[in-house]
Amino acid sequence: MTNIPETGRTPRVQTRLVVIQILVLSLLGTLGGRLWYLQIRNGAQYQKEASGNHVQQVVQPAVRGSILDARGVALADNETRLVVSASRTDLLKQKDDGKAVLAKLAGVLGMNPEDVAQKVRLCDAKTPQPCWNGSPYQPIPITDKATPRQALQIRERSEDFPGITAEPEAVRRYGGPGKSNTAQVLGYLSPVTDSEIQQAKDTDSPYLRSDMVGRSGLERQYDRELRGKAGVTRYEVDNLGRVIGKAQSDAAQSGSSLVTSIDARVQRVAEYQLNDAMTKARQQFDDITGENYKADSGAVVVMEAKTGRIVAMASAPTYDPNVWVGGISAKDYNALTGKNSDYPLLNRAIQGQSAPGSTFKVVSTAAAVQAGYDFNGNYPCTSSYSVGGQVFKNFEGENFGPISLGRALEVSCDTVFYGLADNQWKKDGGINPKKGQPKDYFFKTAHQFGLGKPTGLDLPNEVGGRVPDRQWKLDYWKANKDGWCKTGKKDGSYVEKIAYENCLEGNKMREGDAINYSIGQGDTLVTPIQEAMIYGAISNGGTLHVPTIGKAIISPDGKHVTEIQPKARGRLPITPATRNMMDQALAGVATRGTAAWKFSGWPQDKIPLHAKTGTAEVYGKQTTSWLATYTKDYSVIMTIAQAGTGSGASGEAVRNIYSALYGVQGDGSVDNKKALLPTPQKDLPKVQPDGTIAAPKIPQDPAEDQKADQAGGDGSQGDQQQPATSPSPTAGNRNTRRRTRRPRSRRTPA
Repeated sequence: MTNIPETGRTPRVQTRLVVIQILVLSLLGTLGGRLWYLQIRNGAQYQKEASGNHVQQVVQPAVRGSILDARGVALADNETRLVVSASRTDLLKQKDDGKAVLAKLAGVLGMNPEDVAQKVRLCDAKTPQPCWNGSPYQPIPITDKATPRQALQIRERSEDFPGITAEPEAVRRYGGPGKSNTAQVLGYLSPVTDSEIQQAKDTDSPYLRSDMVGRSGLERQYDRELRGKAGVTRYEVDNLGRVIGKAQSDAAQSGSSLVTSIDARVQRVAEYQLNDAMTKARQQFDDITGENYKADSGAVVVMEAKTGRIVAMASAPTYDPNVWVGGISAKDYNALTGKNSDYPLLNRAIQGQSAPGSTFKVVSTAAAVQAGYDFNGNYPCTSSYSVGGQVFKNFEGENFGPISLGRALEVSCDTVFYGLADNQWKKDGGINPKKGQPKDYFFKTAHQFGLGKPTGLDLPNEVGGRVPDRQWKLDYWKANKDGWCKTGKKDGSYVEKIAYENCLEGNKMREGDAINYSIGQGDTLVTPIQEAMIYGAISNGGTLHVPTIGKAIISPDGKHVTEIQPKARGRLPITPATRNMMDQALAGVATRGTAAWKFSGWPQDKIPLHAKTGTAEVYGKQTTSWLATYTKDYSVIMTIAQAGTGSGASGEAVRNIYSALYGVQGDGSVDNKKALLPTPQKDLPKVQPDGTIAAPKIPQDPAEDQKADQAGGDGSQGDQQQPATSPSPTAGNRNTRRRTRRPRSRRTPA
């Protein structure tokens, strides 16, 4: 066997290694080139294709809970409508940003092309309403009033309407049972905004882009309970939109129902009577201004005296809350918010502030008693009261001689309260108080009555009124001193003289300020809901209740009920004895005092009625009418701006509200079968598992407190017509100080 030397194999091995190295390098080069091609050369293209493989969310909107009246009648619920919507994202992909499609859509829907275009533009600081203030990625509703034929046209010609859908959806409905309105109490909905989504994303109640949220009224106050939770199904899809897997699914949860203390039948009566009173006031001549009363706005509140629950709340002028459903038009938006709109969105029951006039005298009476004055003492009711050359007149120059505080309430004698407030002002040291804190009984008592701050009612944007005490005077003077000093003139016009005096001593409590304040004039401001709270407290023995409208939250299946209990916020600063004497005096107002001419023939022995009239003067405007009343069950407050005296403008309307509540007939008899609510409603309606509502039993006989089944009906009052929208709002009721009480020709004192 021949041995082959080792060196003979080396060249062949080396050749093979070289070949292998070349192949490996070639493969690496090919792989690197391919990676370069995929990631760099065509990276953007493949990234775009890969992005198509993602998770898509399909949202099933939650059914919003209903808002029910105390009997279970729906004030706000939902109905299925054909909704035509536009995808702004799809429209922007078209060459003309979808203008041609929207114009074509307007033709099918019978709408103005400009109105359709405005609905899909986004809201910003430069874009006026109407516009879309929701998410730009959410379908934007064009109309919720599409007919089946219109919807069919859109769906059958989908290629002509890219980005447009027509689908049945549940939309909000404000039914107005029995021709009631309740607009400002209920509020309205609009789409959630991106900023709201961001703010709520880390809370336990986040928003989805498809959510509608409450913007005012009960819809806003109880939005979280009413909204429910939308269902979301997440699908994995490829770039062609094909489903390749199901990631997660959460079922929709319907919103809970809100039961309110509102009675739709009483609400209807209150709205009708307010509107009717304003209409009649406009037919009356004002001797002072030489023209008919304008009666441009008003409010009425019906409240349970023992609980603070609101049975009815009306504000005029009003509007149809359904205008917001499906997106509001430019015409409707201008009608609600424009300079000539009369501002019907304002709820004047909680946002309307004006001087209370003589209805404030219950506060001044309590203040006088706290200051040590005897309720049954003798106080001069003269025709006028003079201070430093300024004459403060009693109403129509009346002179009743020495009278008690109770009689002063009955006949609404201004000069009695002028004297009390002036004496107390002097005791406190006059315009330059003595060292130490002045007693300020008249101002402190007003705060103890709950004035000067919101009542806490469960509605958003309530205002607090104003108690013009020393601190307010100082703050107001600091804010306005420069303007007063610039425009004030010692020998100028009335306004210029006032500005001059305010410049010099506007920070001090002057004698005229104290005198005017005692009868609810000057800078004092209250709201109707504050008055309802105060007079309800006098009725129930002295407990101030936080007014409430929400009565219970009921789960969609009716199994879980969360009652909203009445809350007390304090006590009136009066003893039981003082309260009883005030109670008797206020009953006298209705039987022999300033309201007697409107309540003649009332069954006082069966349903004792108490009242206080008020006629508030407003600089540059006609007088504001106030009428504050109560029984053992309810307090009813009505106010009408620029309408004359309290009893003259509002007396008949308030009496009619009580007649409807208790079933009082024209001859003064009481028919319990015709009474709407002779005693406050206690029981709750029951929501059945199938969504139907069982009305509660309602008491029919207030004397025996018997309960009988409530007959059916929609709550309408015979053939009464829907109240017409009333004109013009109250604008800036800034009352003057040291206003002389001007005499009136009508024998209906404040």
